[in-house]
Amino acid sequence: MSRVLELRDISKSYGEGANAVRALDEVNLSVDEGHLVAVMGPSGSGKSTLLTIAGSLEAPTSGEVQIAGASLSSMSSNDKARLRRRTIGYVFQDFNLLPGLTAAENVSLPLELDGVSARKAHLAGLAALEQLGLADRAEHYPDQLSGGERQRVAIARSVVGERRLLLADEPSGALDSTNSEAVMRMILEACKRGVAAVVVTHDAHLASWADRVLFLRDGRSVDHVAPDPSDSSLATPRA
Repeated sequence: MSRVLELRDISKSYGEGANAVRALDEVNLSVDEGHLVAVMGPSGSGKSTLLTIAGSLEAPTSGEVQIAGASLSSMSSNDKARLRRRTIGYVFQDFNLLPGLTAAENVSLPLELDGVSARKAHLAGLAALEQLGLADRAEHYPDQLSGGERQRVAIARSVVGERRLLLADEPSGALDSTNSEAVMRMILEACKRGVAAVVVTHDAHLASWADRVLFLRDGRSVDHVAPDPSDSSLATPRA
């Protein structure tokens, strides 16, 4: 089993001197292929900052980030952009779908940007949507979809192609309990295919489906536990 994400002694500060704000303080996290890690903590604890650093969207003040064995500190901006297109998938609470594109076009766009032909990208997008039960909604625009359907489109976009790392920031925060659990089941299905996933959530029930749970407070890791595997009602998605 290979290590997909490695965060070593990650610290992040904003500002300088007495006005500096320390968002993360020597946080460590490792995620292997096929594993799901949930990140929990109060607002302002550094959860979203952790995701943006893990996804190469911003650099840490100190510490090292490795994705699929490659150190981000040695990569150029172009290399990082290529890594994000090919290896990392993002799922945000507000979906971040482009309103002028259909569901299929939203899903296939990252592949096309990476040089895949429009036809192959479209077919891959349709296949990803079909896996998530959205084949009949492929030609609909985001404003024609429900919140749960839009989130499933966002997940399809995050795992299409050869993505190895999925980063999700409160992916179920705007959804009801039924759609929240459906979203988590989809993320777990991606993990079964070998994707490594990190999910920020406030929902302890959904976090209990993860292989491990990282707790953050004031930018520090205060606990790192595994859910009780004996509680099958939480650890196993409902049929």
